[in-house]
Amino acid sequence: MATQRAHGRLLAADVGELVGVSGTTIGQWARRGYIRSSQAEGEPRVYAVEDVAEAAVVRALLRRGVRRPVIRRTVERLRSAPGGESWPLVRARLGTVAERGRTRLLLEVDGGWHELGPRGWQRVVVVDGVDEVPARLAL
Repeated sequence: MATQRAHGRLLAADVGELVGVSGTTIGQWARRGYIRSSQAEGEPRVYAVEDVAEAAVVRALLRRGVRRPVIRRTVERLRSAPGGESWPLVRARLGTVAERGRTRLLLEVDGGWHELGPRGWQRVVVVDGVDEVPARLAL
């Protein structure tokens, strides 16, 4: 896979403004592994436009009720997969389903929906429709 190049140089406050959260939240998400600060990991962290898109997906998932550990495991698994992406959330086709009081995060692979479990991605049968997660910026 070719190296993916990041574009732009934004500080956490700028990213937060675009996504609709605080700059502090953006920094926390980067430290906890939900997103990257791909332009500079040290202080101050510097983010690329691609990192903004990832943060927008994280925000959308949290608003839908996906638990933080599920998001973190999903990002880690997608990044560590063969040919893993630097910005896996915007490159993957993600969806959510609300069932029995919880929101499940699903990944579309080869025409079927999969959920990350202890043994990796498992194909699931979805009774109700899957609500796809688009990458959107708060402009």
